[in-house]
Amino acid sequence: MVLKLLNLSLLLLFPAAWFAPLMRAGLLPLFGLSEISVISGLQELWASDVALALLVSALALFAPYLKTIGLGLVHFRLASPRLLPALHILGKLAMADVFLIALYIVVVKGVGLATVEVAWGLYFFTGCILASLAISTLTERQRRLGRSA
Repeated sequence: MVLKLLNLSLLLLFPAAWFAPLMRAGLLPLFGLSEISVISGLQELWASDVALALLVSALALFAPYLKTIGLGLVHFRLASPRLLPALHILGKLAMADVFLIALYIVVVKGVGLATVEVAWGLYFFTGCILASLAISTLTERQRRLGRSA
């Protein structure tokens, strides 16, 4: 029951994380913003690089949310537990977005183009992704042991 509630809470926490500030940046050539969230970053990307915007949208928005919905369906026995391996892959794809953000921060800091500070939203978003991975791992473990999630 706890895993069900934790997973359902992610349906609210993920959208909040998308609007939370990931970083603060000054004099950034791609983003003319002082605070960058997943959503504000995507808005800028859609205007400048559609392919990258599609990739980031898939990794940051769709992968974690679809995984959370799928896991909820498994928890409430509306989908087969055989779906769990595919959901775990979606969770790993969502983690790739955190890697892209971290890589971006390192590159910008290393080149010295701007001042970049990590904001609390990056930890919040990363925490949501890691919580989702933990919930799916524990769900799989409980399923193997024959207990309901």
